[in-house]
Amino acid sequence: MVSAVRTVLGDVPGGELGVCDAHDHLFFASPRLPGEELRDAAAARAELAAFREQGGGTVVQWTPYGLGRRAADLPALSRETGVHVVAATGLHQDVHYDQDTLAALRGRAADVFVAELTRGIGTSGVRAGLIKVAGGFHALDAHARWTMSAAAEAHHATGAPIAVHLELGTGALDVLELLCGGAGVPPDRVILGHLNRSPDPVTHRQSAGSGCWLAFDGPSRGNHATDWRMPDAVRDLAEAGFGDRLLLGGDTTAASARSVDGGPGMPYLLRRVAPRLALAVGDELVRRVLTENPARAFAVDWH
Repeated sequence: MVSAVRTVLGDVPGGELGVCDAHDHLFFASPRLPGEELRDAAAARAELAAFREQGGGTVVQWTPYGLGRRAADLPALSRETGVHVVAATGLHQDVHYDQDTLAALRGRAADVFVAELTRGIGTSGVRAGLIKVAGGFHALDAHARWTMSAAAEAHHATGAPIAVHLELGTGALDVLELLCGGAGVPPDRVILGHLNRSPDPVTHRQSAGSGCWLAFDGPSRGNHATDWRMPDAVRDLAEAGFGDRLLLGGDTTAASARSVDGGPGMPYLLRRVAPRLALAVGDELVRRVLTENPARAFAVDWH
């Protein structure tokens, strides 16, 4: 088996990703964000082009099943902009779905995830490159446990990494206990998102010590009060010897957050966040966090 990152244009070696936005969204639509849907393909193209102009090479879209991924549009956007794109399967929190959608997946979620990773999303032929699931605020409810168990089953069938939305950055240790301790997922196949939203250095170090990946993804309009603390959190982890476990992302989930619509968007990650972070930890670590780390985090020996 050859280790590769599964992009929407096919499998590529991790070393070809270039500078990576490890958590973002080109398309996303949820009843939790009415009027802020990411549905405009032209805007998505412009956002990718703006990211490319700042030196970006890859965007990993964490939009899972049922939330408007528009998988069929992703290959053309990738080709036209020269940016690698990685798509996701999986399920978000239950509040993002109607009950009929969830009921239809009962007993078959793992099979759906595996199919989207190996055969393609719907009729698009685009294969997902990761599984995205979500926890709750300081807890894992029945939905989270069900979806994470299905994600673990799909991981064991394919080798795909599991990316986890941590609600307000909380619940990291519970997630690791379920996925790694209970379900047998290797920690280095788990990516914890939104650590910047709960700047708790003890939990951060404990999580990193497991061998998982920690994604700091922002800036975030909804959690802006913690954005400024991110460089300190990254420095703390780097000084503790965990610089090789860190990822950076933009997490653009609303139309108004796109740079082409007046927000910070994907380019801000490279235009402002990376230079600010370099003041705290140095240019070399930022380079590795944006290139070498995601090359390892998303590369898979596909089964």
